[in-house]
Amino acid sequence: MATVESVPYGNLKSRRKEANKDKIFDIVIIIILVLFAILTLYPILHAVACSFSSPFELITQGAHIFPNKFSLENYEMILNRSNIWNAIRATAARTLIGTVLTLASSALLSYILSRKNFIFKTSLTIFWVITMYATAGFVPVFILYRYLHLTQTFWVYIIPSLVCVFNVMVMRTYMQGIPDSLEEAAQMEGAGPLTIFFRIICPLCKPVYAATALFIASYQWNSWFDAMVYNRFCPEYTTLQYELMKYLTAVATCDNGLIEYERPMVAIQGLRFAVVVISMLPPLIIYPFVQRYFITGVTIKSIKE
Repeated sequence: MATVESVPYGNLKSRRKEANKDKIFDIVIIIILVLFAILTLYPILHAVACSFSSPFELITQGAHIFPNKFSLENYEMILNRSNIWNAIRATAARTLIGTVLTLASSALLSYILSRKNFIFKTSLTIFWVITMYATAGFVPVFILYRYLHLTQTFWVYIIPSLVCVFNVMVMRTYMQGIPDSLEEAAQMEGAGPLTIFFRIICPLCKPVYAATALFIASYQWNSWFDAMVYNRFCPEYTTLQYELMKYLTAVATCDNGLIEYERPMVAIQGLRFAVVVISMLPPLIIYPFVQRYFITGVTIKSIKE
């Protein structure tokens, strides 16, 4: 006849206490995460609400999370500027072209520096790292770009940023974690360096490529200083961020030479938040599609065989 072992009452009671403690701990963690999410989302909601509020409401009643009257006046004042759509096209072009070319050049250089049998690996690594900390300065760089005929051209946004040392170091670290046996097996099958790179290395490096591409695209989309310095007198090559900065400065200083038309009432706060929404909208749309690769790419470690 089978016997049923009895569980001591004390052990059962202690297990219930531990289960209750775990539930309390989970509840506390959930509350903390919810509060953190609210603190994170509040500035975004505040910016969006202010951007869709009418200037009269912002001046008389202040900002609210839910505006009393939905208005597109702030966006109309920005998007009706004569050169704004040209700036959007130029910014989109530099973001797309710059991201593709910079990612390609950085990936090729990273692959070269990650190979153990490359004799100049150490020398080139030291050379590139030095450029991260020692720069020539603004004036010499401007003179160099002028003599290279890069100023007043679109390519001043692309060529100087073709190689980013930080991105190269990140991708090189990731590639060093790929087992050498994969490359050796491909070489035994007769594959050359380019075949190995495009057929083996590139598919394995999708996470780090996605993370790097997001960093590059963010830099290209938000950059405005190079447009102000190198293409200030070329409106066809102006960028969105530079145009928005000029408009906000003109409104804040009441510079009628830069303001094409006047409104009876302008709230600079609403315009600022409209600028923020316009600037952050494309990254917010693109990020969900690369989030899976981005999280993996930014947490890479050097894992050697």
